[in-house]
Amino acid sequence: MNRRNRTSAKEYLTIALLALALVWLLWLLWGIAQKEEKARHAANGAREELERLEDRQATLKANIDELSTSRGEEATLRETYGVARPGEEVIIVVPDETREKGQELPWWRVFLGWFGL
Repeated sequence: MNRRNRTSAKEYLTIALLALALVWLLWLLWGIAQKEEKARHAANGAREELERLEDRQATLKANIDELSTSRGEEATLRETYGVARPGEEVIIVVPDETREKGQELPWWRVFLGWFGL
């Protein structure tokens, strides 16, 4: 009977070691799964960033193409430095003074104003 108890103790020790090894392997698999998920999210983020950068590149190329023309250069100089051609004059738009400040228009005038009338 003593021999049977030893065998049983060895079996329990073997089962405990196998259970411990199984828990350790599951722990390793869990860590790998978490790393894979992080890598997948990082790859998706990199793909989205690449798409944004490609769109930006297309926009910049279009801007460069537009600015490389003489008309584009002229427009840029006019906007940036306020340059005018010889003979051009400044136009000053004066607000309509027939209406007093704070005076509201009737509703039908506002409505017609939406249509440019």
